[in-house]
Amino acid sequence: MSSKIVWLVIAAGVIVMIVGVALAGTLGSDPTVVGSALIDKPAPEMVLDELEGDGQVRLSDHLGDVVVINFWASWCTGCRQEHESLDAAASDYANFDVTFFSVNTLDEESQAIGFLDRFGRSEETVYGIDHGSSAAFSYGVAGLPETFFVDPSGIVVGKVIGPVTYDLVTATIDRVLLGEDIDSVKTGETEQG
Repeated sequence: MSSKIVWLVIAAGVIVMIVGVALAGTLGSDPTVVGSALIDKPAPEMVLDELEGDGQVRLSDHLGDVVVINFWASWCTGCRQEHESLDAAASDYANFDVTFFSVNTLDEESQAIGFLDRFGRSEETVYGIDHGSSAAFSYGVAGLPETFFVDPSGIVVGKVIGPVTYDLVTATIDRVLLGEDIDSVKTGETEQG
């Protein structure tokens, strides 16, 4: 065997070992779990204009409830996918001290209202519009949709990146109501405006 071939075989072996060690470090971990700097910290206050009205909505008005905060926009495909699930969950938890806080961001108000006209609105949901994206910024939202779960004491306990399903939302709310630990989950890709 020539010395070139021997060195190629050795180099290939070293590369395989390095890749193997790197991959072994991720075995047993869930690739969908993502971190958030807000987990286990107080939820940043939000004071937003009502999406359909002249008043304002405040996150702090719902202290004592489990709050599901969903950031969305009319142009967001994932937001369309999850909308029905969020409406159904809001309806099902209306009598359980759970508030759905729907935050429209990176959008035009008329487009957001058109979205609700087309896909429906929940009587149990608080709709606000995030002019200037200050709320999205304070929550570290990088793309849409993103959903945060806040416990009754005002602490962020979970985050979902990407579209949520009814089962995921309701199971997470149940865990928060029971005081169980939640983490962050990535269900799919988000979109940026």
